[in-house]
Amino acid sequence: MFILSPISKITLDGRDFYIKRDETIDPYLSGNKYRKLYALLQTPKNTFTKVISYGGTQSNAMLALTAICKKKEWEFIYYTKKITPVIKTQKVGNYYDALSLGMKIVELENDLYKEYVSGLRLNLDEKTLLIDQGGADVKAREGLEVLASELREQFKLEEFSEIKAIATPSGTGTTALYLALSLPEYTIYTTPCIGSVSYLKEQMQALDEIPSNLIILESKKKYHFAKLYDEFLEIYEKLERSGVKFDLLYAPAMWLTLLAQTKESVLYVHSGGLSGNASMLERYKRRH
Repeated sequence: MFILSPISKITLDGRDFYIKRDETIDPYLSGNKYRKLYALLQTPKNTFTKVISYGGTQSNAMLALTAICKKKEWEFIYYTKKITPVIKTQKVGNYYDALSLGMKIVELENDLYKEYVSGLRLNLDEKTLLIDQGGADVKAREGLEVLASELREQFKLEEFSEIKAIATPSGTGTTALYLALSLPEYTIYTTPCIGSVSYLKEQMQALDEIPSNLIILESKKKYHFAKLYDEFLEIYEKLERSGVKFDLLYAPAMWLTLLAQTKESVLYVHSGGLSGNASMLERYKRRH
């Protein structure tokens, strides 16, 4: 399966940027989740009967895995910390959509969560697959190599010849790492959206050695994942006016660091996650 998502050009603060439109691939399985879970998509239906994973209650990976399991007719069980009443009553967002698609949720007490999920793989049978949080897995490399092949083909076109660097935000860093390994001739920029630079490097190094063409840009301000920031909403709205809608969790931090710390022509790989915007925008609305 070869999905050739298009490339768009936008102007932001007087600079031209290119956008690899991976968010257009699928409503639930788009962006970096399509790339990271590509190998699972190619897996024959009779390989597994159950998939389990864990993480946050508005996770894009959670929704993507739910969509795959529904398509493959696999049971999907997701472990998370205690869920707030607000999230449980919302009729929008990844949690609501995943439940609608058949996800089974298991809530764990916050103080027991880390120990419990660390033991999930101990009792797996051959028909049960465990996917680590965020889809961080060596199998993700296959999908990122497909993305690299697409980009190489598209970069042959004269209109994209000026592109010198590629950018993608990082949670676990899986996408950025494997993209850098697959495209050694390009600079790959990323920024940590969950935790510190040292935490991001630790996550990457658990998968492979970090190559020299992967540049981690550290934000000048410390941001906490999924917290509300006026500058995040501002850049989100500015990007939307430029003609492309991005997510509110990962994209704002990446775009702010790109604007502040780079000068060359950059292609941004759209990591998707738009399904979570509705619940995030509700939070911003309530705050104001």
